[in-house]
Amino acid sequence: MKYYLGIDTSNYTSSAAAYLEDGSMISEKKLLPVASGEKGLRQSDAVFLHTKQLPEVVSRLYARLPKDAELAGVGASARPRDAEGSYMPCFLVGRMLAHGVAASHGVRFVELSHQAGHIAAALYGAKRIDLLAGDFAFFHVSGGTTEGLAVRSNGGGMSVEIVSKTLDISAGQLIDRIGVRLGFGFPAGAEMDKLALAYGADASAKPVLKGEDCCLSGVENVCVRLLDEGASPESVAAYCFGYVAETLVRITARLKEKLGDVPFVYAGGVLSSEYIKNYISERVEDAVFAPPEFSSDNAAGIALLAAALCGGEGGVVIG
Repeated sequence: MKYYLGIDTSNYTSSAAAYLEDGSMISEKKLLPVASGEKGLRQSDAVFLHTKQLPEVVSRLYARLPKDAELAGVGASARPRDAEGSYMPCFLVGRMLAHGVAASHGVRFVELSHQAGHIAAALYGAKRIDLLAGDFAFFHVSGGTTEGLAVRSNGGGMSVEIVSKTLDISAGQLIDRIGVRLGFGFPAGAEMDKLALAYGADASAKPVLKGEDCCLSGVENVCVRLLDEGASPESVAAYCFGYVAETLVRITARLKEKLGDVPFVYAGGVLSSEYIKNYISERVEDAVFAPPEFSSDNAAGIALLAAALCGGEGGVVIG
């Protein structure tokens, strides 16, 4: 059975995945460790940690492959997005390993962007690979990115245009900063989500947009003030998550006017939040969400796109 290997070494996750010609996916990943009280990693530390733990991740993946599996192509995230000047050193680790594997097996190697991988992984997880052949809107909301994207089919590939963005910090940075202040480890999204769910719905947030863009740094100041005034951690988490969710709902409404009747897909580590997903689902008709395992950083989309690009005549048909 043919399979296509994908490798992604983002700023906080080492991951590898195999897309098999029967349409199944095998995926392994491991978070980069962040010291207690710290709010992130320097790129030099991320490169070192990927170099240290990526062999373990790939070994676990290979242990799960069928015995008759035959490598047919390899892809890797080589840059954050498909834009001139887009670069982060951490992606060099995965690219180097992937290129070596491809060369040793005599198969094609393709360089892809982390962003394209996120999009493809989300569509695979949501069982909407069919959208790769058309146009749709995609929200990528994570620790490093908070963007609304117009994605268009482009001769077997995809073109991506940023149509909405944060003008200061990302939603993930906001959530992690408040979570670390509350004593949680980094990243703090999962623990913050539990607090928000325990409190329940909070409709008090009324974000103001700048066109289709948003600002989130002021929310951090509000949350810190609320904590200093004695507000419960649950209420502050609900306010923080509610603000992010309501911001995305309002941006969605504006983008519907701009982009027309296209599907809206939501993914990224922040959108693994059950609180935010429930909030948006109740307010946006037919919203498409990736399940958590395909929403946060992972190599599944890279493996899927490697199959699409390396399959060739008689190769894997996606969808």
